[in-house]
Amino acid sequence: MTTTPRSGSELMDLAPVMPVVVVEDPEKAVPLARALVSGGLPGVEITLRTSGAMAAIERVAAEVPEAVVGAGTVTTPEKADAAARAGANFLVSPGCSPRLSEAMADTGLPFLPGVSTVSEAMALLEQGVHEMKFFPAEPAGGAAFLKALSSPLPQARFCPTGGITVDSAPAYLALPNVGCVGGSWLTPASLVEAGRWDEITGLARAAAQL
Repeated sequence: MTTTPRSGSELMDLAPVMPVVVVEDPEKAVPLARALVSGGLPGVEITLRTSGAMAAIERVAAEVPEAVVGAGTVTTPEKADAAARAGANFLVSPGCSPRLSEAMADTGLPFLPGVSTVSEAMALLEQGVHEMKFFPAEPAGGAAFLKALSSPLPQARFCPTGGITVDSAPAYLALPNVGCVGGSWLTPASLVEAGRWDEITGLARAAAQL
């Protein structure tokens, strides 16, 4: 069984890639999580973009103990609290406000607040938050942006997400201030809908080797 991370740093150290998953049907959440775990990616970020997302988190938390399931697209304190009650092991937000940051911290769960500017990263560092999500990674400046941040903000560590592919991921992972990358390429809707779990395991296995 994978040890549940107690901090953002431990969360980033689970694997080089964090699958970013959109689940329409909660019934598919369990086999999907098992497929990703089988490929070597224990962390599973289920985005709160669908009506079935919370139920999907509950199912994975209850039925796939080897997975570390988290809630993504956490945009309000209420969503942070609901995700924690659903059994999420971590929280991820696309952006962050002081109120949301406080609410995520209050859950006691590891969390990755989203940033896309130097000022946002500095504001979180002032709060004692050192692990962050860089989103949307590609539109916001990509690996070159994070490379430029490594000297002035060496204490910040990032999980870039947004537009990253299996081909572009290595450039990010080579940076000293990147702990892991978030990727949606691991769970194409066509494979999820068709229940082609073996193919998803194959994608996860390739990503785990990055």
